[in-house]
Amino acid sequence: MKRRTFIAGLGSAAAWPLAVWPRMAWAQQANKLPRVAVLNSPAETDPEAQAWVKAFVQGFAALGWSDGLNVRIDVRWAGGEAKQIEKLAKELVELHPDVVLAISTPSVDAIVRESRTLPIVFTAVTDPVAQGLVETLARPGRNITGFTIFEPEIGSKWLEVVKQIAPETKRAAVIFNPETEPYITGCI
Repeated sequence: MKRRTFIAGLGSAAAWPLAVWPRMAWAQQANKLPRVAVLNSPAETDPEAQAWVKAFVQGFAALGWSDGLNVRIDVRWAGGEAKQIEKLAKELVELHPDVVLAISTPSVDAIVRESRTLPIVFTAVTDPVAQGLVETLARPGRNITGFTIFEPEIGSKWLEVVKQIAPETKRAAVIFNPETEPYITGCI
């Protein structure tokens, strides 16, 4: 094949709408839909968590991926229970998903204990570096990447806001247990 013919073909292929590519690629794999597993720490009745999952599914749809049509999205809700997170992590890994979205540190920990090879994307994790989930934010390493809730460096900004709201404040304290990070029942 001549170089110009190849480049012209590549250019015309790139001109196809992006939404068409996922359907074409997976249609050739004998009806095997790619599988996305979602492990959500809060209860299914939590309105904020419902909004997160809804936004996630809508984001996929905007990119041309529709649950049941060209992708399978399996969502599990732990209801804030640590033992339930462990059980659901095992269940999701046994489904052999192509990628796992783990929402919260306990969810990520549970998935990592079940599989060291599945690609894991996390969100709602407080400090993934300090918790040993990733090597650094710039280069996560291993099979894990994601989004942190906040940067620890902005802690001083929080104190500035407290001083603006209540200038007479002399002391501030933060109670935090990284082992029972948000969405685990019984956390302090």
